[in-house]
Amino acid sequence: MHDKTKHMITTDIKYIGVDDTDLDLFESQYIVPNGISYNSYLIEDEKLTVMDTVDLRKSDDWWKNLEGALNGRTPQYLVVQHMEPDHAGNIARMMQRYPDMVIVASDRAIKMLPQFFEEVNFDGKTLAVKEGDTLCLGKHTLQFIMAPMVHWPEVMVTYDQTDKVLFSADAFGKFGALAHNEEWACEARRYYFNICGKYGVQVQALLKKVAALPVATICPLHGPVLSEDLGYYVGLYDTWSKYEVETDGVFVAFASIHGGTAEAARKLADILREKGAKKVSVADLSRDDMAEAVEDAFRMGRLVVAAASYDASVFPPMYDFLHHLQLKGYQKRRVGVVENGSWAPCAGRIMTGMLEQMKDIEIVQPMVTIRSRMKQADIPALEALADEMLKN
Repeated sequence: MHDKTKHMITTDIKYIGVDDTDLDLFESQYIVPNGISYNSYLIEDEKLTVMDTVDLRKSDDWWKNLEGALNGRTPQYLVVQHMEPDHAGNIARMMQRYPDMVIVASDRAIKMLPQFFEEVNFDGKTLAVKEGDTLCLGKHTLQFIMAPMVHWPEVMVTYDQTDKVLFSADAFGKFGALAHNEEWACEARRYYFNICGKYGVQVQALLKKVAALPVATICPLHGPVLSEDLGYYVGLYDTWSKYEVETDGVFVAFASIHGGTAEAARKLADILREKGAKKVSVADLSRDDMAEAVEDAFRMGRLVVAAASYDASVFPPMYDFLHHLQLKGYQKRRVGVVENGSWAPCAGRIMTGMLEQMKDIEIVQPMVTIRSRMKQADIPALEALADEMLKN
């Protein structure tokens, strides 16, 4: 899948990106146990062109790669597809080192440049491109495709008409440094739903534009270069961005204070399995990775939320989870609700209210109420909820 990522992508396109393996939190919120890559590329042609820079965290490593690839030559263009600092961090240093270089970007990106680099005078050093514009580098011709809100408003992607390479910005990216040769879909899915999940409509618009192009290789800004079985990756992106079900199963997410809600949630998971659920996953929202819980909620067609009542509301890990789902545009799903309360159960009302604010969410009845600890008398209600959850 990504043997080409190191060094040569094609005869004229070279990988010059870097791994970041000691980062604890990507975007200060997503755990990345296998790190992440910041991808950058050099197109060797009459007009040498650098495709994006990298995060300041790895500037020194990137500069070694860049200057080694340039071998004393000067780049004519720096194409900036995305202004987020993990990709645009070295723009100022590039301008200082190569003052005659021209930055090629969308008009929106060019207007953002002074917001990040107050110390740089960009007058006369930029070329604004719009949908369908092309730039001839000599042998290679770049075609620019606007991708607003995938996942920032200034984003564009770039298609090399000569080698049929799509430089896809954050699209088709994944968590994980390239040194970790791992299965693509799991960390790409977690990356997609947490980074781009809200913007399914915009991703669909980009996919439709790209479908008209004969793409042989996809070069994202994070993760491996994709050059085989592209239909697999595009197909997953199509499913994800349509908010369709990828896996037929039930995701049970619980937030438990003293273990009573956890016991009920795990019992419900067992009942679902006994009744023939094809897949059941369970997450403890107090301990498990929130980004992975969000991923599983989008991946499966059915969700059960189980939480304790807390301060006349709902236990905060569940509130946080549902808030994440709201932010990421959770929709088109069937959801069951289990609440727990020792004197005035209210978690169900709060959870239902948050879910009802989401698009095309069916709240499955009955809502199950547990009083402190699950008892034998609660089992029939859990079974009834499981039956309703598994109905088509």
